Amino acid sequence: MKKINLIPVLLLFVLASCSSVRVNADYDKKAEFSKYKTYAYLKSSIDKAEISDLDKKRILRSIDEEMSAKGFSKSENPDMLLSIFTKERERIDVYNNVGFGWGWNPYWGMNSSSVSRTPEGTLFIDIVDAKTKEMVWQGEGTGYLTKNTHKKDERTHQFVSKILEQYPPVIK
Repeated sequence: MKKINLIPVLLLFVLASCSSVRVNADYDKKAEFSKYKTYAYLKSSIDKAEISDLDKKRILRSIDEEMSAKGFSKSENPDMLLSIFTKERERIDVYNNVGFGWGWNPYWGMNSSSVSRTPEGTLFIDIVDAKTKEMVWQGEGTGYLTKNTHKKDERTHQFVSKILEQYPPVIK
């Protein structure tokens, strides 16, 4: 009976691990992040992002929400420029399922394999010093993508908020 109670916990763990966004950030150790108060988008890089205009809007809207919550504001004369870049790939997982049987030989028992294909995307958010035109920070988030229109806004916001949790960097 205890094994049956563990099944929902294991399913929850598997689903949570699938829904998470893995993030990483890197930054220029000599940059003075305290001087950055305003931002604008680097239009040339936004235009180059190879995603639909609707997805671009979702990303930019989420970035605006997160930056505003952190106390930054958009400006015509910004301190920093924000840029995005995206990559998509198909993640393929192969599972070997061992059914009933005896031993390791292929002559007795039942074995099967299953293949899982999941679209996985990476979103990069770059921050460039507006005066020097040098990159000072880069955040990267990788996770599964959804084609469900109703969940795209939420999923996009998860990506952006997890990435921007890393900004500004905590300098030790």
